[in-house]
Amino acid sequence: MTSLPDRTEKKLGLVIDLDTCVGCHACVVACKGWNTQGYGAPLADLDAYGAEPEGTFLNRVHAYETVPDDGPAAVVHFPKSCLHCDDAPCVTVCPTGASYKRGEDGIVLVNETDCIGCGLCAWACPYGAREMDGKEKVMKKCTLCVDRIYNEHLPEEDREPACVRTCPAGARHFGDLADPDSDVSRLVAARGGMDLMPEQGTKPVNQYLPPRPKADRVPSPPPDDGPVDVLAPFLEPVADAPQGFLGWLDRALGAGGR
Repeated sequence: MTSLPDRTEKKLGLVIDLDTCVGCHACVVACKGWNTQGYGAPLADLDAYGAEPEGTFLNRVHAYETVPDDGPAAVVHFPKSCLHCDDAPCVTVCPTGASYKRGEDGIVLVNETDCIGCGLCAWACPYGAREMDGKEKVMKKCTLCVDRIYNEHLPEEDREPACVRTCPAGARHFGDLADPDSDVSRLVAARGGMDLMPEQGTKPVNQYLPPRPKADRVPSPPPDDGPVDVLAPFLEPVADAPQGFLGWLDRALGAGGR
């Protein structure tokens, strides 16, 4: 079994704002595009337009409806990819050492030439962040776009993961979470960033910022606990008398009937 590094100089990772994500899937498309033409073997798509399409994606966005005890229901869009855990079970179970965690920045990667496609890492990952490539028969996962972030041939502003660079809502942030003074660390401290499934003990580097309460944005229920029309405060008042053609027709018929 593979051992993890004693310590990492950096902890590069993502901070994802669940309050800001709109579920547009731009990050999914950008990730697929960059990793298909960049690092490692292309991400396969099999029978893409057939009855049983199969594709490899390193980043996915799920949508959930939440129903709080107090307040209206809401939809939360939840992006998910590898969390580059400090105690990564996918690394410790790998029988060939193909899965490894880099000591210099904490990124978890797969050496595809050593991967035998046994799938043990996928079973060990509690987040479902690994996928078997149907064509290459090796495990694939988020690389934090390691071939972008260190690429000196790219402009400085492009040296970040493709998903972060693409996000139109600014819901994704990238940086060193081992540095308490980094922008991402300050954001986590200010917004109460959370580990995903901390009970698993994997110590994920990636952090999630929780949705802000929406109660102050929606009218309170009426005293009689009747139905709430959340759009009513934003609509123009409905005229009591018919307007336009219907108003003319009403007046004409009314005058003729007298």
